[in-house]
Amino acid sequence: MSLFLPERNTSLTELMDDPDCDEIQLGNTYRHFTKINRALSGWKNIFLKYILPECKKENRKYSLLDIGFGGGDIPLHLHKLAKKHGIDLQITGIETDERALNYVSELQIPESITFRHQALKEVGKAGEHFDFVISNHLLHHLPEKEVAVLCQQSAILARKKVLFNDLRRSGIAWILFNALTLLGFKNSFIRTDGLISIRKSFTKTELQELAPAPFQVRNVAPFRLLLYLDKSQS
Repeated sequence: MSLFLPERNTSLTELMDDPDCDEIQLGNTYRHFTKINRALSGWKNIFLKYILPECKKENRKYSLLDIGFGGGDIPLHLHKLAKKHGIDLQITGIETDERALNYVSELQIPESITFRHQALKEVGKAGEHFDFVISNHLLHHLPEKEVAVLCQQSAILARKKVLFNDLRRSGIAWILFNALTLLGFKNSFIRTDGLISIRKSFTKTELQELAPAPFQVRNVAPFRLLLYLDKSQS
């Protein structure tokens, strides 16, 4: 545990979550997600280690649900990785913030990706199922009591794996991110909100204590956590 950030600061709110935030800065933040997530989130490694090995059958369509797609960059990234490896991956992204849906509606979206303005519980009520259920940087936004609820709802929807990729709270991570984003992300919320997100994020021990069995937590990269469920081993 970091002496610099010994506890989560849940009183902080990211600027982009303000419904009255600057629209230009919000749009720039969505665009900058592509660069920052590609550099730091490690989804290529997660895809290769946790998703690709489950997609061995030829001529089969696989499905993936992304909870809280934000700027849509993670679904687009996973689409490219799947295509590169010859996998037919149908991706559905859901978001409760309509501004995100408005943003991705202006992008060139492959036919295999669908974005919806929808809450997770609505997906569950519709009786849908997906091979994989994922999220990126969603966990640290949640009150602690909602982590188990998210896990339980996602476990019902997933046939194969649940993969929640998020930050690991660390004073060193805060210092490095503060320095690395000093230049290059002007007129967006990337730097301010990123530093807030680190302060709100969990340690591995904290997240494991909140997650219901048989969910597990792993360190997947420097200053990152993967909360996951492998249903083939459940």
